[in-house]
Amino acid sequence: MSLHNDAVRVLKSYNGQRHGADQEELRQRYLDHLAARPDGMWKSCEAGHITASALVVDPERGRVLLTLHRKLRRWLQMGGHCEPGDTALAAAALREATEESGIAGLTLLSGGPVTLDRHAIPAPCNWHLDVQYAALATPGAVEMISDESLDLRWFGYAEVADVADGSVRRLVERTRAAL
Repeated sequence: MSLHNDAVRVLKSYNGQRHGADQEELRQRYLDHLAARPDGMWKSCEAGHITASALVVDPERGRVLLTLHRKLRRWLQMGGHCEPGDTALAAAALREATEESGIAGLTLLSGGPVTLDRHAIPAPCNWHLDVQYAALATPGAVEMISDESLDLRWFGYAEVADVADGSVRRLVERTRAAL
């Protein structure tokens, strides 16, 4: 199965209605994008492209790991572009989370994506159609900063509102509900 086909499968099975009309609207928008754009998974698609991310969570200690993104200079979850070697959207999210956090042994929370988020990015790409998962860290996991980050830091659930935007706050909220 191609990554494009896997993304369509994941999005068709995502229950956006469970999270509200905005999620159902985004799910349909993503599916329409992929139907119209065979290149809709790739960074080269200037109309926008699917990205995969994962919020790294330590549920035992009630905290999440965020990265201070090097280019955007904002606290975000781990994630980014799909790569040619990716065969599944979930695997791309897990790969990104592992690469950017430096934590081995992460596992995705079962049940598929936690939420969807569409956000503008600088041209020429214009839009990220982000499929967001949650990745569970093992007890005692130690993070290691990557080249894509200025910093990595654990934040208690309540602290996220002080440092992150609405997208990350919603991701934390929906992850906590899924836990």
